[in-house]
Amino acid sequence: MASTNDLKNGMVLKLDNDQLWSVVEFQHVKPGKGPAFVRTKLKNVLSGKIVDKTFNAGVKVETATVDRRDMQFSYMDGDYFVFMDMQTYDQLHVPRPAVGEAANFLIEGFTATVATHEGEVLYVELPAAVELVIQETEPGVQGDRSTGGTKPATLETGFTVQVPLFITTGEKIKVDTRSGDYLSRVNS
Repeated sequence: MASTNDLKNGMVLKLDNDQLWSVVEFQHVKPGKGPAFVRTKLKNVLSGKIVDKTFNAGVKVETATVDRRDMQFSYMDGDYFVFMDMQTYDQLHVPRPAVGEAANFLIEGFTATVATHEGEVLYVELPAAVELVIQETEPGVQGDRSTGGTKPATLETGFTVQVPLFITTGEKIKVDTRSGDYLSRVNS
């Protein structure tokens, strides 16, 4: 249990029938009239839904212990992603729904943050950007080198991104894992 005065960004609360909510932002408000209160923006850990919620100042809220560990992606086992804890070498089978959009950018050997609560995997979080090799893309046509032109390119994970026309098959690029957008070419 914690007081609403102790809230911090990233703290996970147990509210509404044991649902887990992460504090995205909070603000203590002391109006001229009336009692103080805390205005928060909360994100549902499992669904990603964001809601605004107001608490009276000093009210007790239940906190949840979320264990976040860096783990290395090893391989796919059916519909499960197998991650290895680099300290204990334990393997963790993570179901596809818990991996979510991160599955588009995972290749063997990548390190990701795996969050668990009471033994249940909540989500898998990748770094903001990853470097991946382009498996296949159409060649750029001579004269198509003007600014703003893009073409589809398939990454080594099978995910397709839009890249500038000058990018060729076999090049390594940096991709934003939050939006799936091309960021830059990586010089080897």
